[in-house]
Amino acid sequence: MVEITIPKPDDWHLHLRDGAMLEGVLPYSAQHFARAIIMPNLVPPVVTSADARAYRDRIMAALPKGLDFTPLMTLYLTEGTDPADVASAHASGLVTAVKLYPAGATTNSHSGVRDLSKVMPVLEKMAEIGMPLCIHGEVTDSSVDIFDREAVFIETVLDPLRAKLPELKITLEHITTSNGIAYVTGADANLAGSITTHHLMINRNAILAGGIKPHYYCLPVAKRESHRLALRKAATSGDTRFFLGTDSAPHVDPLKECGCGCAGIFTSINTLSCLAHVFEEDGALDKLAGFASLHGPAWYGLPVNSETVTLAKRDHPVTWPDKIETGDGPVTVFDPLVPIHWEVA
Repeated sequence: MVEITIPKPDDWHLHLRDGAMLEGVLPYSAQHFARAIIMPNLVPPVVTSADARAYRDRIMAALPKGLDFTPLMTLYLTEGTDPADVASAHASGLVTAVKLYPAGATTNSHSGVRDLSKVMPVLEKMAEIGMPLCIHGEVTDSSVDIFDREAVFIETVLDPLRAKLPELKITLEHITTSNGIAYVTGADANLAGSITTHHLMINRNAILAGGIKPHYYCLPVAKRESHRLALRKAATSGDTRFFLGTDSAPHVDPLKECGCGCAGIFTSINTLSCLAHVFEEDGALDKLAGFASLHGPAWYGLPVNSETVTLAKRDHPVTWPDKIETGDGPVTVFDPLVPIHWEVA
């Protein structure tokens, strides 16, 4: 048996939802992660410091006894966001970052930003106080092919923004393309990128080949194989600008398995096992701690977790339930499509 022990990881991009769904999925993240950046795209969204405080309280109330987990709250950037409220929430330690959704880019993003010039006062204040901006990096122009939307966003939105506000600290979240990897590695400062578990393991064939498979549909959508390999190379390289953000995003099966299914893949339950598989396969188990446990805290200015997690490689494949049950209904668990022999010991 092979074992590897790393500092307890953090998840730098997590959807916990609310209500019964929150209660159903939170234990899986809390078992394996010490902290997580919590996405604010609820209905209604988490826009103000009061919203963030109330949501944090609901998360902590749903946390099972005996589990230690810290939600790192974010604010949903709108064209009416108050710069003073953002600065106050950050100074108090309540809010870690602000999330920019281009309006209509993904689940519950319709309150997002349509005109970047209208949020510049908020971004300027964030640059001044050193508060990170987390970005869903896709354009929403219907004339742009969905597989090109990340690359076009980088060229037409992100690069001009960074030229205008070079001191703004930006996380390009859930990178899915070699374009995104190249852009982060080419930056001099103030830019990092998170990478999901599922984008390291699947390409667009998982969604489309042999029939439409809705439980592999996410946004940003998985791309061709060359992009997946670029993501793996970056994640396993030891480059401190890349770290784990699972983008675990649960939806109940009826909302996935329908004529217009929701985007999102639930990976919290088996992310660490899948990551160990990927890093071993690429001969980089010694880099796993950096990607999962070290680079993210350094980027967000937080200490590395003192608690540790041990992963053990078994002779037999590890299994998980096909679905978990929540008060809202069943949620399908990510199937990595290959046998996984690593489990959290």
